[in-house]
Amino acid sequence: MEQWVRVQNERDRLVLAWLRSQVGDAAIISASTQSATFGGKPYLSAICRVLRLTPPRFARSAVGNADISERCLADIYRILHTPREAASMRSR
Repeated sequence: MEQWVRVQNERDRLVLAWLRSQVGDAAIISASTQSATFGGKPYLSAICRVLRLTPPRFARSAVGNADISERCLADIYRILHTPREAASMRSR
């Protein structure tokens, strides 16, 4: 199926699997040819518009982006503040 539509990430794979279960391969290929521009592969959002479907919201992975961001910020904060603490201990 990926020869007919752009699949760029895991969410796209989930949407494509969902579309296949909803309408089948023939409908996706037909929508792909209708929405393809300049011979390129259309995005799944264009396929969904042609088919007049809205894909469901898929759950994020167990470790979400917010968790990773918070962890990285905490690490940066700790790194930036370690030299200050060490310098203030030396000046006493």
